[in-house]
Amino acid sequence: MSPENAAPPAKQPPAGPRAEAKRRAIVKAARELFLRDGFDVSVEAIADAAGVSKVTVYNHFGTKADLFIGVVKDALDAPLGGTLTEAIDRITAADDLAEAFVATGRAWIEGTRGNPDVLALRNLVARELRRFPELGEAWHQAGPDRHHPAVSETLRQLTEQGRLDIPDIDVAVLQLYSLLPFPHLVFSTYGTGIDDDLTERLLISGVDMFLGRYAPHPTRA
Repeated sequence: MSPENAAPPAKQPPAGPRAEAKRRAIVKAARELFLRDGFDVSVEAIADAAGVSKVTVYNHFGTKADLFIGVVKDALDAPLGGTLTEAIDRITAADDLAEAFVATGRAWIEGTRGNPDVLALRNLVARELRRFPELGEAWHQAGPDRHHPAVSETLRQLTEQGRLDIPDIDVAVLQLYSLLPFPHLVFSTYGTGIDDDLTERLLISGVDMFLGRYAPHPTRA
């Protein structure tokens, strides 16, 4: 592991409005440079592009690998904003779960397909893993609950309400992810996509599979 990727002693990142503005600048600069130059880009170059010091980058993210994961997570969380967050929030109060999940899935898929950084960064991670296995380890340690907390929380609430029976939320989040946006991420790896008709069929059948798998057991209803 190179010095840039070596983990310094753990400490709390800076907080407050100014610190958050610097963090956003760092993530923006890092995203542009990672996509252009790959993981080889130096922390110094990222700091220069963000208009901050190299020390500031380390204060916020600790290591270059942590910064890379922060950039990827920021891009993955982007489709969870706006329309999708509203759709997720409506699921627990919906009378028709299938209809609510389809609406959420449609927003999730469109957010993924319409965000080129999500696709490009996902492909960049796949390319860099052989040279920098610490990226895979850092991503693994982050866990699905940290990637998609809104989805995790919704599934927990539905389980507590007795509307679904999910014994392992982490597994269920990944299964839902695999059924909805993941096919589009796979196809993007090969420079192609899924047409609208097949996208809709995958969405409907994916929701049916998920809700069928986690429908409450008759003896527990």
